[in-house]
Amino acid sequence: MISIKHLSKTFHNPDGSVLTVLKDVNCDIEKGEVISIIGPSGTGKSTLLRALNMLEPPTGGEIWLDGENIMSKGYKLDKMRQKMGMVFQSFNLFEHMTVLQNITYVPVQLHKMSEEQARTEAMDLLQKVGLAQKADVYPESLSGGQKQRVAIARALAMHPEVILFDEPTSALDPTMVGEVLSVIRKLASEGMTMLIVTHEMRFARDVSTRIFFMNEGIIYEDGSPKQIFEHPVRSATKAFVNRIQKLVYEIDSDQFDYLQIHTGVNQFCIKYNLADLTDAAYSIIKEMLFEHLKGIRPMTLRLTHAELSGETALDFMVEGLTQSPLPRNEAVESLRSRVKSIVEEPTTRGFRVKIILR
Repeated sequence: MISIKHLSKTFHNPDGSVLTVLKDVNCDIEKGEVISIIGPSGTGKSTLLRALNMLEPPTGGEIWLDGENIMSKGYKLDKMRQKMGMVFQSFNLFEHMTVLQNITYVPVQLHKMSEEQARTEAMDLLQKVGLAQKADVYPESLSGGQKQRVAIARALAMHPEVILFDEPTSALDPTMVGEVLSVIRKLASEGMTMLIVTHEMRFARDVSTRIFFMNEGIIYEDGSPKQIFEHPVRSATKAFVNRIQKLVYEIDSDQFDYLQIHTGVNQFCIKYNLADLTDAAYSIIKEMLFEHLKGIRPMTLRLTHAELSGETALDFMVEGLTQSPLPRNEAVESLRSRVKSIVEEPTTRGFRVKIILR
């Protein structure tokens, strides 16, 4: 369906410097594939999507769509954009139009569809993304997640063969990410061909038929989700997919700043889409520090989240101990029943109590 050959993109800065974002990108994309594009920031992921849609015309190479090179002289870009829809991270809705008008505008004005047919199809699409009741409101009254779902419906109104998603959840409040990802999952189950630039590793693993790991301006590794996430070939891929986010506090005495910890835990959970764990995490921290491990100082407290496995845990690490500081009483047994598991293990420098929240 799409064949990319030796694609490159170079930017010339006002100061005369040159930045090559895409160096030599090569791949073939079949109809019905769902490809997530992952990798560190600045490695050309979004630029690749914008180059495919000719929003950032490539410096060199070829892009073949349905047997035609869209970079050849004389190719009508409107023809390509009817086949290839795009959903941006910043929504790009027309604020002066209602939701329904946002969806019907291009089919009516540019493709001469009758208003009645455009409206019927638009309402069907709004039903599909769960927003039929918002047809007559303006974008300003919508949440970020709702705006992005309208943007998806607008892209679908063009009957595209493929949709490009450029970090569709990056501008959203973490509480709204799920509603957008559920719509994309539904499209994937229906066989829509999609390329998705995303930082949501679990989503990429679950929804994709294939993963591109981009690094240094090229597709560094290309494989199935199982291969990329469980058996990556290249060390850079392995390091990226195994990322563990962490928040660390040193508890030197009983006079520690627990309000700072509360604020830090809250911000950490919001940042990594763990808002549902915020109260539980802080409640367990208070219980451990003020009850079960009271008087055991100094101590290192660490909140961790593994992006791939989704495991979130609290570590309480004490140097110099050879056995667990956790008492054996009914209160601790009650705590065990409220969490996924508690692991007590020696370390090279002491002992760790690891409480796995999920």
